[in-house]
Amino acid sequence: MRKIITILIVTATLFGIQNGYAQKTKSDFSPIRIETPERPAGQKDVLQLTTPKMETVRVGFIGLGMRGPGAVERFTHIPGTQVVALCDIYPERVEKAQKYLVKAGLPKAAEYSGSEDAWKKLCERTDIDLVYIVTDWKNHAEMGVYAMEQGKHVAIEVPAAMTLDEIWKLINTSERTRKHCMQLENCVYDFFELTTLNMAHQGVFGEILHAEGAYIHNLEDFWGHYWNNWRMDYNRKFRGDVYATHGMGPACQLLDIHRGDRMKTLVSMDTKAVNGPAYIKNKTGEEVKDFQNGDQTTTMIRTEKGKTMLIQHNVMTPRPYSRMYQAVGTDGFADKYPMEMYCLRPTQVDSDIAPDHEKLNAHGPVTEEVKKALMEKYKHPIHRELEETAKKVGGHGGMDYIMDYRLIYCLRNGLPLDMDVYDLAEWCCMAELSRISIENGSAPVEVPDFTRGGWERIKGYRHAFAN
Repeated sequence: MRKIITILIVTATLFGIQNGYAQKTKSDFSPIRIETPERPAGQKDVLQLTTPKMETVRVGFIGLGMRGPGAVERFTHIPGTQVVALCDIYPERVEKAQKYLVKAGLPKAAEYSGSEDAWKKLCERTDIDLVYIVTDWKNHAEMGVYAMEQGKHVAIEVPAAMTLDEIWKLINTSERTRKHCMQLENCVYDFFELTTLNMAHQGVFGEILHAEGAYIHNLEDFWGHYWNNWRMDYNRKFRGDVYATHGMGPACQLLDIHRGDRMKTLVSMDTKAVNGPAYIKNKTGEEVKDFQNGDQTTTMIRTEKGKTMLIQHNVMTPRPYSRMYQAVGTDGFADKYPMEMYCLRPTQVDSDIAPDHEKLNAHGPVTEEVKKALMEKYKHPIHRELEETAKKVGGHGGMDYIMDYRLIYCLRNGLPLDMDVYDLAEWCCMAELSRISIENGSAPVEVPDFTRGGWERIKGYRHAFAN
């Protein structure tokens, strides 16, 4: 009897310890709460914002270093636009960009240069409708806020904001001024991504449960091309996924983020920093012992509706370029890297695509012939209209031209833009939220509801790109 009692006591003690541990685990691993500030009085959201039609969209460009000149050149091919002003710290860059206008037989634009606040003068002009910002990351948000305060729509290169404070300033300014604030995320217009999104909207993959995205691009041969080496400097000072938007954009669109679902929590981790400090030592001889950003950063995100995303960032190690674009559905799968492929249940392939479709299986990709037929059948209407011109004009294979064309098309026709300020917020918030998770032992972190409840009002992403 004594032995039985002893066993019962030990068992009860162990159960209590285990149960206590379970309670402790639940408490300890509750997500780190990130405050969603109340919307300022008198404001309302800008979901599906429309503004009056414009016959001509008058544009001013800020930043004419790496990306700006190409944008100016593309705008000479877009109907209904007028390049009014050009701005850069260096006057020779402004003059170089003028050559694109002259070559196209267009009037030269007003010039702003020579000082670090010359861009404000451009924003203050009364004959500009859209300010197109193509500077370094550090200045994107400040310029976007100021331009909207001057009554301008803004389009901002990626990433448009690096902190939550910058994100909320852009959101609140857009809501208060009722001006569009779009991030220039070109990858959502890639031919495979947009075709796959259209297939998803047509139900080809069933319900999308998981999406993946990344920015994997070894930049060791490119660091010196950035003005004052600002990009390497940013990785030196900041930890986390600092350049997430190329992967986040297409993944969020697949999962209808803030259009019926929203990101709820994330967990992020990184490797140690090796190649960043080695690069600096090789170029300058400096021993960097406090380099912040790891060579690889990986983040998992869970949505309100129980779906997931995997996002990676790696610009330091020898890896083939990849945006890791994947769609995982209940009835099919899409993958862009290292080769474009679709994997589908036989029931998801029509007989006009594959007469012997019943012989297909879900263990491997469809044949190249079937893939081409699928991509032709589900080619997005935007690509049907613009693909030929886009490939001639160029810009990352044509997707930059499509991005710019769609921006102007929507403004001229008084339509909601394909991407809004909440897309900007969700795709940029990774920089700070991933850092918070990493610095707290890869703890779960809440993702703010940047729409402040509006995400439930719009059902599905297919309204975007609809016109």
